[in-house]
Amino acid sequence: MLAPPDQMRAGPPRAGVARRAVLRAVLRGAGAAALALAAPAVARAETPTDAGPIRLPGPWGETRLARPARRVVSLGYTSQDGLLALGVVPVGLRHWFGDHPYGVWPWAQPLLGEARPVLMRGEVSIETVAGLAPDLIVAAGSGIGRAEHDLLTRVAPVLMQAPGRPVFGSPWPEDLRRLGLALGRAARAEALIAQVEDAFAALRARRPDWRGRSAVAAWRNGGETGAFMPADSRARFLADLGFRAPEALSRLPAPGGFYATLSPEDLSPLDADVLVWISSFDRAPDLAALPMRRTLVAHREGREVFAGPLVAGALSFGSVLSLPYALRALEPEIAAALDGRPGTPVPSAVRAGLAP
Repeated sequence: MLAPPDQMRAGPPRAGVARRAVLRAVLRGAGAAALALAAPAVARAETPTDAGPIRLPGPWGETRLARPARRVVSLGYTSQDGLLALGVVPVGLRHWFGDHPYGVWPWAQPLLGEARPVLMRGEVSIETVAGLAPDLIVAAGSGIGRAEHDLLTRVAPVLMQAPGRPVFGSPWPEDLRRLGLALGRAARAEALIAQVEDAFAALRARRPDWRGRSAVAAWRNGGETGAFMPADSRARFLADLGFRAPEALSRLPAPGGFYATLSPEDLSPLDADVLVWISSFDRAPDLAALPMRRTLVAHREGREVFAGPLVAGALSFGSVLSLPYALRALEPEIAAALDGRPGTPVPSAVRAGLAP
């Protein structure tokens, strides 16, 4: 999971020293009152079957639960998807980006039902989290630091990413397995993982000619052009379809390993068998007007695909729910780009104004 390029460079929000001091005072003096505040009722899709106690290692110690969690706050930028897939609606969740009801994107909205979770924006408010009275706080992929983690553990057990994994970008199956264990729904987690992996395997079987061909997920934002690197969820999606990254791209410096920016005079590292443009907009006039893009063979031969707001969001989330959504949307687009006939229109590129 990663933010779009502009958010990615800015990094996750962090609380300041003064704010942490205030939060410590809140937890010392008003913690009991905060825990008594009312919070939304949540319907459960199934009854947990795994018994406690549960112990899961994390970067700053173990997460220990006497029994499977029932009432969960989701602080990870995408962890609501895993919770909803497992049949648990969080009582509160963290907004990442986009303008969707309660921070839940279309691929997950049906699982929200009539629930109305508290939507938290910006810095983590420990007062708000405490007021929701959770028995588990999911903070994998949240960007919180050690000090915030330690304060949150005074409210409820905190589930982080596995030890040794990056703050952002740990494999979604691993995160889902850890959620499944914490919720007493390990069997359900394994079944969901198998469903998504089977969907990718079925596509690779349908499209054997994609295997070993090159593909790039690229972006144009704020006057900069860049590409997502292998550690990023968007590049991993293409790899899971059987594609490889162009060698020229692998030689570029990549801050944090997630993305690389390109010189406006040389976009040749993007010249792949298929070029997928990631965008927060339905159309891309700045990209269409980019002079050096016209030098790319992928452009001249009609091998560009445009991933607009919803598909780009699904790739950015890279979750158990969003990946099948992206798979269904992009398979016909990529197939049109790679059919060997330059005159075949790629519908998304035509709509975005990118067709040659």
